[in-house]
Amino acid sequence: MRSETEINRAVDEYSDMVRRLCMLHLKNYADTEDIFQTVFLKYALSSVEFKSKEHEKAWMIRVTINACKDLLKSFFRKHTVSIDQLIEEPAPVPQDHREVLEAVLSLPKKYKDVVYLHFYEGYTAPQIGEILGKNVNTVYTLLTRAKKILKTKLGGSEYEE
Repeated sequence: MRSETEINRAVDEYSDMVRRLCMLHLKNYADTEDIFQTVFLKYALSSVEFKSKEHEKAWMIRVTINACKDLLKSFFRKHTVSIDQLIEEPAPVPQDHREVLEAVLSLPKKYKDVVYLHFYEGYTAPQIGEILGKNVNTVYTLLTRAKKILKTKLGGSEYEE
């Protein structure tokens, strides 16, 4: 079990990233908060010794993604309707980001993680491969295909790096 100081430092350092990953996968604030608590509870109870800050960050990313996937696969989740779907009132997003965000969220599931980790967290393909347990060439392929899909959806070279 970790000390309170260590837990508070991790929450301060990784809370934004964990919430963004959850929203990317779950698209629901309430579920995001549930997974947020789950991730940091697992961190608090974990006895894993981290080799570096990057190892700790990669562990947080992996645990967050797995917790989101577990929630999405759960029986309860598959057999209920979200109140958000009933209300259908999306959160306000600045107009200049809305189109890009919608395009990223509309990507097939296998592309979302690599796009997020590369463009939002700044990881390289080898680092993403290590975090997600994928071959580096697979990561490059997923990034290339995702860029091609986004370029088509967003209308060309205006959004290139």
